[in-house]
Amino acid sequence: CLTLDYAVKPIIKYIPKDKIIWCPFDTKESEFYKQFKNAGYNVIQSHINDGKDFYQYEPDNWDIIVSNPPFTNKRKIFERALSFNKPFALIMSNTWLNDSAPKKLFKDKDLQLLMFEERMKFINNGEINNKITFSSSYFCYNLLPKQIIMESLFK
Repeated sequence: CLTLDYAVKPIIKYIPKDKIIWCPFDTKESEFYKQFKNAGYNVIQSHINDGKDFYQYEPDNWDIIVSNPPFTNKRKIFERALSFNKPFALIMSNTWLNDSAPKKLFKDKDLQLLMFEERMKFINNGEINNKITFSSSYFCYNLLPKQIIMESLFK
């Protein structure tokens, strides 16, 4: 599923301009890549379809991960992201908070959440899915000014 532009915009204000953003699940057509580029950031995108698997590939120089990873293999994705010990913001379903994995992964680290009053919609097979049955947030590490921030997606 692809992220719409309005879901990328809220995280931008929390990213310092002098940081290099790595979008590890993104093509150059991705809204993450386009929105950060348009805002004047130095952005590195990588995608498994280009032979750059998140579990194997890491750019030489980057500061913060921002992306919408697949909602499968959530634990492995967050284990890898945490292994870098660098800030990140990854969109994830809030239902994942019911799982034991985030409790274990963030037991000794501060999980930060950028949550929204509305549900994010995603593009699936070229069409906007208007029947999202769950809410999503940015699950962050070492990035936000406080642990939980609640915003509107459309302000």
